[in-house]
Amino acid sequence: MSCSLQLAPRSLIFILMLTPVTAAADWPHFRGDGFAGIVKNAGIKTNWEKPIPLLWEREIGSAFSSFALVDGRLYTCGMKDGKQVLYALKADSGEPIWDNAFEQEYREENGDGTRATPTVDDGRVYILGAHGRLLCADAKTGEKIWDKTFTHKPTWAYAGSVLIEGDLAIASAGGDDGSLVAFNKKTGEPAWKTGADPVGYATPYPFTFNGQRYVAGFLGGAAIVVEAKTGREVWRTPWKTDWDVNAAMPIFQDGYLFLSSGYKTGCALFKLTASEDRLEAGEVWRSKVLLNKFQTPVLLEGKLYSSDQKGLRCVDFLTGKQEWEVNRIKDSPLLVADGNIVLLTEDGKLQIGPATPTGFEPTTKAEILTGRCWSLPILIDGRLFARNLETVKCFDLRG
Repeated sequence: MSCSLQLAPRSLIFILMLTPVTAAADWPHFRGDGFAGIVKNAGIKTNWEKPIPLLWEREIGSAFSSFALVDGRLYTCGMKDGKQVLYALKADSGEPIWDNAFEQEYREENGDGTRATPTVDDGRVYILGAHGRLLCADAKTGEKIWDKTFTHKPTWAYAGSVLIEGDLAIASAGGDDGSLVAFNKKTGEPAWKTGADPVGYATPYPFTFNGQRYVAGFLGGAAIVVEAKTGREVWRTPWKTDWDVNAAMPIFQDGYLFLSSGYKTGCALFKLTASEDRLEAGEVWRSKVLLNKFQTPVLLEGKLYSSDQKGLRCVDFLTGKQEWEVNRIKDSPLLVADGNIVLLTEDGKLQIGPATPTGFEPTTKAEILTGRCWSLPILIDGRLFARNLETVKCFDLRG
């Protein structure tokens, strides 16, 4: 390469210097960039009449884990031989690279296996098992780097993924392990822990407000906000849900924090303000317009798009007004890609159509999986990675 550049004309060298070098897109953690569930420059065809090309499929055993994809490697979880297993697969073929049987199996009538999604950062992959083992492994080999064990497993097992925030690996642990707990992401050395609440099921959620980094924890009976560097609690609100199922991630935008739970609880929007060394939050609205048991809404251009326990609906973020609803599409994971809802119904049907506040009219409907499909698909370079409890499939949506 150096010889070619030395012989190249000056004009060519100038062009090369001005041309940005772009790497293939990555999806390093649950819900992708900003934990928003939004895909930009997806490059997908949205009106499929012929069958969508299947690139590969692989049986990996039961789990509810979604996916992380970094440097051409797809990370997710399954089960085999009585163990929960962390997998690294080749994203272009599904061929296994390595697997790590990191925790004993977990069985439950709604579905067996790991609930959390792998998080990839700086050559390491982090996973929290259903029983409470937090593993940091080498992303290339799967070998353990460090691990921790939490001892306050909730009714339906640990489900929140590990958050990497700067130099910290942060998890929702519960009880005397800490409502939220942080470790040095490289060594596993304790950094801070805060609170002793019962553990919830949501992934810790990072955001910036007034130039300060915070982490929101959606716990078994409360929502809290802490300083990201220190873990110091700066805000708390009680949030009681049947069976302590607070599982959907909080959403923050422009000083507003949104929370939603299922069953009979509903949702609320809070306006944050700084008050000396703490935060205060005024309630903007509260209702049962969304009842998110475990699927997190996508916020796009001031509208929340969500498939909750009642159906698929669009709700105005600032007012709580419902814009439209489609019943029967319940508890189904969805993304928004280039302004289009990309939804996988809980029984495996893919629906694609424009995300608008006037209604949802799918331009594509295709059955791509069977069985229970509660895991969030991901879209990278026009490829859709989706799963049911036991099977991963990769489809080419580029057209």
